Amino acid sequence: MRYFFIETYGCQMNTAESDALEALFLGSGWKKADKPEECNVAIINTCSVRQSAENRIWGRLGSYTPIKRQKKMTLILTGCMADRLGEDIKKDAPQLDYVVPVNDKLKILQIAEAACEDEEIEFVHNKDYDFALSYYKEGEFSSFVPIMNGCNNFCSYCIVPYVRGREVSRNPKQIIEEVKFLDSKGVREITLLGQNVNSYSFEGLRFPQLLREVCKQCKNIKWIRFESPHPKDFSDELIEVIAQEERVAKHIHVPMQSGSTRVLRDMNRRYTSEQYLALIEKIKTRVPGITFAVDVMVGFPGETEEEFQETIKAMDTVGYIEAYMYYWNPRKGTRACDMDGQLPEKEKQQRLQSLIDFQLKKAASLKEQRASGVQEVLCLYPSRDNTHQMLGRNEHNEMVVFDICTDIKPGDMLNVEFLYLNGNTYVGRQVKNV
Repeated sequence: MRYFFIETYGCQMNTAESDALEALFLGSGWKKADKPEECNVAIINTCSVRQSAENRIWGRLGSYTPIKRQKKMTLILTGCMADRLGEDIKKDAPQLDYVVPVNDKLKILQIAEAACEDEEIEFVHNKDYDFALSYYKEGEFSSFVPIMNGCNNFCSYCIVPYVRGREVSRNPKQIIEEVKFLDSKGVREITLLGQNVNSYSFEGLRFPQLLREVCKQCKNIKWIRFESPHPKDFSDELIEVIAQEERVAKHIHVPMQSGSTRVLRDMNRRYTSEQYLALIEKIKTRVPGITFAVDVMVGFPGETEEEFQETIKAMDTVGYIEAYMYYWNPRKGTRACDMDGQLPEKEKQQRLQSLIDFQLKKAASLKEQRASGVQEVLCLYPSRDNTHQMLGRNEHNEMVVFDICTDIKPGDMLNVEFLYLNGNTYVGRQVKNV
């Protein structure tokens, strides 16, 4: 019996691609190992967005050296780090057997099977990105559906266009077939994925039209989400689809990055702070009750204290219930890496902590106001602390632990009365359906 082991770092796209790889291996008769010491082939799916991610991967690579001394095993590196460093990474990580670029991920099974037969394999690198037929993970009630790959924006701080390449949109027929399949498997929520998801375009079909078509295919699927949109591509037509289609979750991730128009210009984000806030207000007006998540960066080269305060003011104006906050981390190969005005590490850390402190207080206040009423919840799994409680998630991606009064199981949709907020998790009780 052959065993494989996959470990994944970074974004949701990497997670989806690892799920597709797992399905390929399982479909070819391989077994999933619980740890790398038990496998014939180990795959590390990497991230290069921030140096901290690569540092973790370098540390992980070191842990494979003693394993490979004790047993025969093939070690494969793929993902963005493979594209960024290429075969040169083997100079510092000789324990690696193969370095497989993002566009060639679907060839990893072929590489693994040849390695188990002690055969050397050479393959022609793909010029373009190949989408898998499915990214479904057996037994899951939430599933990612990649619809496009790559990015054409070249934000001055971002390595993604250099490692993922130009934007490629997936054939809508393939997307619809996968959505139908997921619906037949009892999946309850899906997330349409892309580095710049709302720039999707295939033979004249744009993202808003695709989103409507996806909604038409859903019977069991309750919520449709999408990650990550770019504010400059957030059209009025898309806002109308969100407002009109019941299955599109009324919780949207809209990255801001900075509340300063000057900093946004240097980031090459192609919108002003005023345009971003106007977009949010337009969405709020058209879709009452909608909630937002955001990406925010502090400490960008040249950012002043006053500009940092503009970011806090913008976050206060919008009111996010989720925020992904980080400070500028230089990425070799990006324009921002060579910009003047690089801030001291300590100052960046202080600004990030101030932002986190503000956001935690703001989000807690917003969530406290939302801790009431009956909401539909996706049941996830039993509570570890109380056998009479389950953990679930609502349409707004908020977690709730609740008392149960009927026989329920993971994957069920049910009504829960929200009672109060405990930390970042709501506490509630199941309401019997009439």
